[in-house]
Amino acid sequence: MKLFADQLAAVVLDATVAETAAVIRAGWPELPRAAIVLGTGLGSLAEHIAIEAEWSYRDLPHFARSTADGHRGRLLAGRLAGVPILAMDGRFHAYEGYSFSQITFPIRVFAEFGVSFLILSNASGGLNPTLRSGDILLIDDHINLMGVFGSSLPAESREPMADSRNTVFPASVLRPLYDARLRNLSVKLAAEENSIPLRRGTYIAMLGPNYETRAEYRWLRTLGDVVGMSTVPEVLAAGELGLPVVAFSMVTNVFRPDDAQQTTSDEVIHAAANAEPNLRRVVTRLLIECDTNSPLAPHPTPLP
Repeated sequence: MKLFADQLAAVVLDATVAETAAVIRAGWPELPRAAIVLGTGLGSLAEHIAIEAEWSYRDLPHFARSTADGHRGRLLAGRLAGVPILAMDGRFHAYEGYSFSQITFPIRVFAEFGVSFLILSNASGGLNPTLRSGDILLIDDHINLMGVFGSSLPAESREPMADSRNTVFPASVLRPLYDARLRNLSVKLAAEENSIPLRRGTYIAMLGPNYETRAEYRWLRTLGDVVGMSTVPEVLAAGELGLPVVAFSMVTNVFRPDDAQQTTSDEVIHAAANAEPNLRRVVTRLLIECDTNSPLAPHPTPLP
């Protein structure tokens, strides 16, 4: 019975993805080379896209709505540095009340278009004391503290395994989720682009919606370099779909547990916006390089 329910859910999901893609194709018949997700405070990058079509999320069937600060809530189709792309100007978060299937639905739509790779961005709090506000951190890997280990279903709908010996782990667990070719190319291009310093490290994902306590920051520092409330569900979905991913995190503040300080959403948005020009230069060069030299083959057709 459960197998039948899962198969039915997959058919329904495929149908909703196809319906949304059809709406986009009707307004923009191009084939995107890549897709970009713009996080908190990074919407100004959208101003440099030659927009050929755009949709409010409320006008796209099955899309959720962006309610977080700094997320405009629109899908853009056009060209960045002459490369055809789709871009989300704002994402969805679990703390907004959305399931993980809703959060990752746009990633499945991008895969339906056959994009060759996915560029993700977010704003994060710095844990590593060597980081500075305004740094760009290239995510090498993540630690998932969001309570979900697959993208399709919300955590509350998952049934516990009666026998762990029969557990089938997602393929994404067995291979790197962040594409090594894209990461190495990003480092190379950042160095060439006015010597933009590109830090590297581990992103820790929390559910939110809150900034961490001093005790939590001390604990998290033993695990990784930055902390945020997004990105990991999208990465897991891309892994399931065989879609190469590169992810950048804008460090908006660096927490020092012995100093009295308080972080606000306005400060996070402002700091991320100040870091955006460097991110834009790296992303633009990455798009041009991948489009010109085609280092990435189109992603494989996902398994049913």
